[in-house]
Amino acid sequence: MPDELDPTPYDALLLLSFGGPEGPDDVVPFLENVTRGRGIPKERLKEVGEHYFLFDGVSPINEQNRALLDALRKDFADHGLGLPVYWGNRNWAPYLTDTLREMVRDGRRRILVFATSAYASYSGCRQYRENLAESLATLEAEGLELPRVDKLRHYFNHPGFVEPMVDGIVRSLADLPEEVRDGAHIAFCTHSIPVASADTSGPVERHGDGGAYVAQHLDVARVIGDAVRERTGVEHPWQLVYQSRSGAPHIPWLEPDVCDHLEERHAAGAPAVVMAPIGFVSDHMEVIYDLDTEATAKAGELGLPVRRSATVGADPRFAAAVRDLITERAATERGRDATPCVLGGLGASHNLCPAGCCPARAPRPAAAGADSPYA
Repeated sequence: MPDELDPTPYDALLLLSFGGPEGPDDVVPFLENVTRGRGIPKERLKEVGEHYFLFDGVSPINEQNRALLDALRKDFADHGLGLPVYWGNRNWAPYLTDTLREMVRDGRRRILVFATSAYASYSGCRQYRENLAESLATLEAEGLELPRVDKLRHYFNHPGFVEPMVDGIVRSLADLPEEVRDGAHIAFCTHSIPVASADTSGPVERHGDGGAYVAQHLDVARVIGDAVRERTGVEHPWQLVYQSRSGAPHIPWLEPDVCDHLEERHAAGAPAVVMAPIGFVSDHMEVIYDLDTEATAKAGELGLPVRRSATVGADPRFAAAVRDLITERAATERGRDATPCVLGGLGASHNLCPAGCCPARAPRPAAAGADSPYA
């Protein structure tokens, strides 16, 4: 095997995702998993789950993960990367613990984890690491031999993640009426999180003023905005906006909300807006409801032409980016020099999450980091 395609010392890849319901009867149990420990009554969960019922109780995320699995396996086979790919979820079947148990019984001892979240934050990184630690503790209690588990670095600025989004925005601009196209604004959309969580995202030295979470989004938005200008010959104004807020109203979350932003842009005379969901890997519920349903309805009320650009999904370039991240990390583990493939001004993120990175409100063990109880 060519050295650049050698996954050694790793013997498997785990695709780790959020999970979602796949029918009406799944919705409340799924939300109970998501909100476990918060004491939210079942009747309230039924209200929260109403947007799932608009889509027959089916979140698209599981089907999109199946498509990504197929894309990864095809890319690996086409390039001779002999690494089996497994899939486990945080909140719905196939559950992470069950998948790790299967991997151990299959003899996997060095596992790389690819999480379907590109940026640094508690919910997008450390919480997945906590889930890994919890699952490993379960396997340890069952007397199973524990594997070594490492998590791939953040990939928000990898070309294989960025370039498909550039294409999507260019297509969305072209789909707008010609008379509003050149004046269209771009709203780069991502999941809102509590301001306190944003401020403590990433390594300690990056804490404060939105932390790594906001900095990473702004950096990739600049890269995409510049690429769109080069492709179209037009400088489109842009802004980073947020969506999918939840939780108590008295707790500050990142703003502006995308619907408020559409109102502001309309009032300021913007002729059209392209909503670009750069914070999301695929068109899951936060995209098809919060953007395609709620935000699009708000734009309709305003008489503001909008388009929503595509997420990367199972784009072959994204699958190739995962392969690149694997071989980069494997080479580093073997003591070889590996040049990270990145765009923008922030460079490659860390391979090993340092202590104090994206801290939880209540400390919990987290695997695949400098503070991991599982070496």
